[in-house]
Amino acid sequence: MPRILDGKQLAANMQAELAREVAAFVRLHGTKPGLAAVLVGDNPASQVYVRNKRKACDKVGIDSWQHELPSNTTQKELLALVEKLNGDSRVHGILVQLPLPPQIAEAAIVQAVSPNKDVDGFGPVSLGLLAAGHPRAPATHQTGGPSWKHRIA
Repeated sequence: MPRILDGKQLAANMQAELAREVAAFVRLHGTKPGLAAVLVGDNPASQVYVRNKRKACDKVGIDSWQHELPSNTTQKELLALVEKLNGDSRVHGILVQLPLPPQIAEAAIVQAVSPNKDVDGFGPVSLGLLAAGHPRAPATHQTGGPSWKHRIA
């Protein structure tokens, strides 16, 4: 028999569950999880998407940082930022918002994101595991958690 779902209630329940998981992560690891969002250019849809991700993070207790770069950013500059974020212990997940401007090879940027911080799961390690029948939640922390990352992004 068909069942009507209350989307707002379902979202509120998921948000409360995520907030509990994040609080448990903080107690266990002594640090708040963090998401770095990278936005290159001024695509309005991308701006809305990233803004909504940051709001979702705030609601469940995840730190988030937005790195906005101009549309004339070079690939070298973007790679330098990704490497910096890969090495930042406060950043547990990296979201590079696509599409990127035409002077930047998206594949090179996707490959540069550490597999342990790949929120989208677009990197070769994540896709390879999926193709081999061993999918994992994107950006799963090396300790086996947190499971919340794939639900925020």
